[in-house]
Amino acid sequence: MKEPDAVAVNLPEAMTLRWWLRAPWDYVMMAQGLSYWGIFGGLLTLIAGLAFLLLPRRKGVLLGRTCIHQLFRKFVVYLRISDLVHADLTGLDRLGSIKHSFIAAPNHTSLWDVVFIIARLPSAVCVIKKPILFNPLLGGGARLAGYIANTGITRMIRDATSSLEEGGQLLLFPEGTRTKPDARWINPLKGGCAIIAAHADVPVYPIFIRSNTRFLQKGWPLWRRPVFPIQMSFELGEPLTLLPGESSQEFTARLEAVYEQELSKPHPLRRQVV
Repeated sequence: MKEPDAVAVNLPEAMTLRWWLRAPWDYVMMAQGLSYWGIFGGLLTLIAGLAFLLLPRRKGVLLGRTCIHQLFRKFVVYLRISDLVHADLTGLDRLGSIKHSFIAAPNHTSLWDVVFIIARLPSAVCVIKKPILFNPLLGGGARLAGYIANTGITRMIRDATSSLEEGGQLLLFPEGTRTKPDARWINPLKGGCAIIAAHADVPVYPIFIRSNTRFLQKGWPLWRRPVFPIQMSFELGEPLTLLPGESSQEFTARLEAVYEQELSKPHPLRRQVV
């Protein structure tokens, strides 16, 4: 049964006359968006390759993170100007003003969640899937920026802790992957976030992402057009720290309960069961 306070799932089945009339514009804008990544992602890989060889590590990391931040920031502007996405990012402004080390921990609704968050975090280091480090469009910049592969839990925890101890701000998706289509609110959380927070003694800021579409979720083909403009919101929760004597399993359960409580609240963009 459809919940009265939730919007309809933004799928092509929700076709209207406006959806058809927008089709030429939407496909052209989508194609230009892909071209943006092809051109500037490729350039970043070339620049990153040279910088990796020529620059000291710290300067290379700074350059890599700055380039990725600007690449993502400008793409978010493009999405707004092209009327493809209306994203409320004001909830992330406070996160960008924090100077100390922390873990930013969003739920993971789609492939481009990271784009919107790093567009607000100029010096973030991201935990990513290892294949991305070898992607011809994003791999060079990710390696230069010191992004951390999520394979090998011991090494991931060590690298992430070192980055935080150096003053970094870590972007980590506690679900470990995108939310599954049949999940009610989120996937069960992995324990890495709690372990890293304990080792580095830093707070965890949950970020609650909501959208009126399942576009770019698991199983959604890139060519399948949703109903544009997509509506998204990013809200920042209160920071969580490990309590005295609290285990990583207990902290993970507490963090998961925070997501469940927040994402289940009535909201215009609340997730719907498929």
